[in-house]
Amino acid sequence: MASFVDTPDWSKIPAPADDGAAAHLTGMRMPPVALKATDGRNVDLSREKGRVVVYAYPRTGVPNVDNPPGWDMIPGARGCTPQTCSFRDNLAELKALGVADVFGLSTQSTDYQAEAATRLHLPFAILSDAQLQLAKELKLPTFTTAGMTLFKRFTLVIDDGVISKVFYPVFPPDQSAGDVIEWLKV
Repeated sequence: MASFVDTPDWSKIPAPADDGAAAHLTGMRMPPVALKATDGRNVDLSREKGRVVVYAYPRTGVPNVDNPPGWDMIPGARGCTPQTCSFRDNLAELKALGVADVFGLSTQSTDYQAEAATRLHLPFAILSDAQLQLAKELKLPTFTTAGMTLFKRFTLVIDDGVISKVFYPVFPPDQSAGDVIEWLKV
C-alpha cells in the first residue's frame, strides 16, 4: 500500500534525547485501564493475550490545519503520520513474527483519531488516553504544548499484559516499525 505522506528530512528536525522517562517501564504489568478504540471497542491492554505492540505518538495533524506554533522544532514531535504508516505498511511482517495485535496510542479523542484512521486506511485501531489515565498509572513520558498534554514517542512490546520491551526515544519515527521488527527477529 502506498504511503499517504511525504517523509520529512529528519536531519532538519531535532531528535529527542533519552531523558530516562521510560526507563522504569520494562517488566511492568499493564494496569486495568479500558481505552476507547477507533474500531468501537474498549481495549484493556492488561487483558490482551499474546504479544501486542503499542506505539505512542504525540498527535496526528489534520490536512489543511496548521500544527501548533513551533511544532517541528519540538524534539520528537513531528512524524506521527510517517510512524503510523510504517506500522500499517509492516503489519504483515509483524504478524508473521508473532505479534497478535498492533495499536496506536495518543491522548487525542477517539473522534479526532478516527479521521486519521480512515484517511490512512489503518488495519488496526488507535487507542485514546484522552483522560490521561494510562499515562498517570504507568507514569508515561509526556510533554505539554499549546495547552495539550501529549505523549512523547515510544513503543511498547507487551506479552500477556507485561511490558517486555520499550523503544524510547523513537527517532526517526518512520523507522519505528522496522526497529520493532529487528528486535523481534533476535
